[in-house]
Amino acid sequence: MALRFAANCSIIFTELPLLERPAAAAAAGFSAIELWWPFADPVPADQEVADLEEAIREAGVALIALNLDGGNLAAGERGIASHPGVDQRFSDNLACATGIASRQGARVMNVLYGNEVEGMTRAGQDDLAIGRLVLAANAAAIIGARVVVETQNRVDSPSYPLRTPDEAIALCEKVRAEGAGAIGWLCDLYHVAMEQMDPTAELERNYAYIDHVQIADAPGRHEPGSGTIDFHKALGRLVQLGYGGYVACEYRPSGPSAESFSWRPAFERAAMDAAPPQGPSEQGAQG
Repeated sequence: MALRFAANCSIIFTELPLLERPAAAAAAGFSAIELWWPFADPVPADQEVADLEEAIREAGVALIALNLDGGNLAAGERGIASHPGVDQRFSDNLACATGIASRQGARVMNVLYGNEVEGMTRAGQDDLAIGRLVLAANAAAIIGARVVVETQNRVDSPSYPLRTPDEAIALCEKVRAEGAGAIGWLCDLYHVAMEQMDPTAELERNYAYIDHVQIADAPGRHEPGSGTIDFHKALGRLVQLGYGGYVACEYRPSGPSAESFSWRPAFERAAMDAAPPQGPSEQGAQG
């Protein structure tokens, strides 16, 4: 079993306009990409959507994951799922995002919880988030996709309340209790490490809930090998556990984007070395 890597074209290749980034990812050897919500508005003009989808098709890459509307991320906003007064905005954005995901074959939809709201209790925000996550998970299930809930760290996102896997998984369980089963945890090893948790231990402990994995080194959020995370150990264990999804590179390159991938061959070899031996029938199935 070999790991499959995807490039997050919202944080890598930012030297280029958005519509040129899928082709840059393909030129760097990626067959798959993911995106944060790539538009300024929750529901962009039809032509904006058509232009992006055409750029992805022309590049020959697969869009494997898409964030829903996160608000103004640069200004510190982190989604709207738990915020009051945004029902129409959320449902309109969900319909638009689901349409893109369906046409492009994306199977992961990331719904950001949102920052703490002054004057609201955590329970109150959870109630709003659960209702919207149920809508999103049910919509995702129709197109064969899954919703993921992301944890973030207090350094980069000081007002974002979901910090630990346990908190995200508890929210997922409440959504599942409402009959919406297409939901799981987005395991971002960077955020885990920045919360002073062991990435390998956490992905192992919570593997049953992991629907998507993202990587960046910590501290700094640059490419693997620039910080302290033992990716050989973490990604090797991911292979041993049988993970079949993509590992998305969601890091800020420390130099030119196209020169930030020298880590890949060694990590891919380490992951393959960690894989358990397969019999002939298993190898055939993998192929």
